[in-house]
Parts: sequence; structure tokens; C-alpha cells
Amino acid sequence: MKDSITKEKVFVHPIEKVWDAISKAEEISAWFIQADFKAEKGYQYTFTSEPNEKGCTTISGTVKEANPYVLAYTWIVADTKVETTVTWTLESVAEGTKLYLEHSGISNYGGETAIAMFESFNGGWDNCVNLLTDYLKTVVNAG
Repeated sequence: MKDSITKEKVFVHPIEKVWDAISKAEEISAWFIQADFKAEKGYQYTFTSEPNEKGCTTISGTVKEANPYVLAYTWIVADTKVETTVTWTLESVAEGTKLYLEHSGISNYGGETAIAMFESFNGGWDNCVNLLTDYLKTVVNAG
């Protein structure tokens, strides 16, 4: 089984705008999930969502790296003790900003649960990238 999910997306927006959208609590809360978050190494964050049909719930963890333009944090789903890692890396490109997203350590769940979590996270991150795209286009209107 694959242990990590990767996503790539090129945005026409400047790297600073994309960085703010993924690293500032008020912006994360606007497009993704209610966030108590600071892009500071060691910060204990919480993303809070009401349980829903998509399986969204509370996520918590610790910021491991927050150096523009790399943001990495542990990802622990409520009611589990399993720790995975989410890493966002931004790169300036001619078109604007290239985003690399990796969610690794999914095999830490083990067995059938790992397969189910991989499928859930994979679809969730596709949705997340789409939400970020829409947010940057409409709310930030940076490009």
C-alpha cells in the first residue's frame, strides 16, 4: 500500500498570497476548516469541524516546520492516536506559485483502516486543493 498522498497545483497567484492562505488561521478558517493555528514551530494546533457525512472531524497536531515556503505539521484525527504528517511546499514558477502537498505516514493506521484512511484522505485533499483554488480566485482575488 502507498504510504503517502501527493498533490500538485500551479496557482496564478503570488507565492505570498498562497502562503498566507495555508499558514494564517483566519484564512485557513475561511476556505478549509475552523483553525486555531500559527505557522510557528512547536505550535499545538486544532482544526475543528462538526462531524458530517464527509467524515470531517477535529484534527490536532504540532507544527514541525514553518519556514516560508515550507509548512509541515503532524495530523492526528480525533478519537485516534495515529500520527501522520502533512507538508506543504511552495515554489515560485513563471506562472505564479507551484504547490506540492504531501500527506505521509498513512500506513501507521495499519491494515484495512490504513486503506480506508488513504482513500478518505486522498479524496479529502482533492477537495481541499479545489477549495483553496476557489478561495484564491474569489476571495483573495490576487490574480
